[in-house]
Amino acid sequence: MRLVRLFAFLLLALPLASANAAPKLWTRVVAATSEGGFRIGNPAAKVKLVEYGSLTCPHCRAFDEESWLPLSAFVRKGTVSFEYRNYILNGVDVAASLIARCNGAASFFPTARELYATQPQWLGKIRSMSEQDRAALLALPDQERSVRIAEAAGLVAIGQKHGVTPARARACLTNQAGMTRLDQLHDSGAADGVNGTPTFFINGKMISGKTWPEVAEAIKAAGG
Repeated sequence: MRLVRLFAFLLLALPLASANAAPKLWTRVVAATSEGGFRIGNPAAKVKLVEYGSLTCPHCRAFDEESWLPLSAFVRKGTVSFEYRNYILNGVDVAASLIARCNGAASFFPTARELYATQPQWLGKIRSMSEQDRAALLALPDQERSVRIAEAAGLVAIGQKHGVTPARARACLTNQAGMTRLDQLHDSGAADGVNGTPTFFINGKMISGKTWPEVAEAIKAAGG
């Protein structure tokens, strides 16, 4: 009888053991960092990759397009984490970054990735504005300017696809704390030697690579 009870206990314990042994889905672990960025992956990863990037930067767009799938494979193993820190280059970048960051960690990467994928389209809308319209934008207060840029470029519609309602978008675009955070990210990056985008750090040390093959080699060299 004791053997029967033991066998039954082992059968009941099997699903629990299996569940406990299931690997962590690190590509679903996303968090805001104290430095102001957003990190995907194991916070205790051996290799911590940080990118200072601009959503209006074509080289950053190329990196995102080329790196996302292979970088996700590194992240999935738990040995590499990836943090993105906005490094603002212009007023359009401010509006795009505020939209991407609006709903926090949960939607940052999907929104930022769509902004990169559609970058030529929404930047094109701004570039095609008349000189008169651009002058009118420049005359606006910072907060209202971000709203008008986001509307003119179609950024509000992109944000809405990722859960940012128009009302929420306007609140984020006019939020002084959000703008201040972007300034702080720029200043902290500049203090660490960042003077252009994209710029990458591995475990706190700036690397020279700017393309995915170069960054991938640096990740492997660091043990990723």
